[in-house]
Amino acid sequence: MNLKSITAGLIGLLFFYNIVAQTAYANGPYLQKPVISIIIDDLGNSNNPRHEDFVKLPGAITCAFLPQNKASIHLAEIAHDHNKEVMLHLPMQSIDGKPMGPGGLSEGMSREQVLKAIKQNLESVPYVIGINNHMGSLLTRNSSSMNLVMKEIKRKGNLFFVDSRTTANSVAMSVAQEHGIPGSPRDIFLDHDNDINMIRAQFYKTILRARTKGSALAIGHPYGNTLTVLKEMLPKLREMGIRLVAVSELIRFQHERQKSWQASLSPSQKDVKN
Repeated sequence: MNLKSITAGLIGLLFFYNIVAQTAYANGPYLQKPVISIIIDDLGNSNNPRHEDFVKLPGAITCAFLPQNKASIHLAEIAHDHNKEVMLHLPMQSIDGKPMGPGGLSEGMSREQVLKAIKQNLESVPYVIGINNHMGSLLTRNSSSMNLVMKEIKRKGNLFFVDSRTTANSVAMSVAQEHGIPGSPRDIFLDHDNDINMIRAQFYKTILRARTKGSALAIGHPYGNTLTVLKEMLPKLREMGIRLVAVSELIRFQHERQKSWQASLSPSQKDVKN
């Protein structure tokens, strides 16, 4: 047995122990059941029929489409018809200099260039209600660039933002909050390692985080192994006491929990918090 299989097995055991230990939490009458959201990134960058399989998965999977690709238009239409939330997967400059594809944002772009690119990208994908970054390990740690991006997102109105967190140094989420843009950071990458046992382990990790924190946001990609794991695991969520929700609902859920927590603080605790 290799290390990956051992790791996946250990996380699986921990997951099922957690289910037993927290049965009262999952089924309690006074607390909402934990929620998770799953975004599938990089959709629309090819005509691979697997992309359509992801869009048609059961439940509230959220679909993030790369801009200025013909396939993105067709797939976003299908996603909308299947009651999936549609996001713009906005390309941003990375540290390693990988090609961003059409519509990419980079350091050194003028305000006019940033605004034009975001406008064109949003117009190229129908039904967009939110944005997350594609790559961006360089740009998302640049507060000046993020301010330009968030000002335009805010100007568009009614869009949320998810920080894909491709770098630990990202300031994207904090800048979004400064501009009053609702959003959430990514918690788990399902398939950073494309081994099927590791993807399954990351799915378990997503559930564990939701049980501990109340919610979890995972991002996956249109890989064959990811599709296999999702087809296997999504039908099991209800019996696990987990709700799969669209990203906009997860953001609202987190906001309400935060408000409830703040309201529960004593005056002295609020003083310390502030």
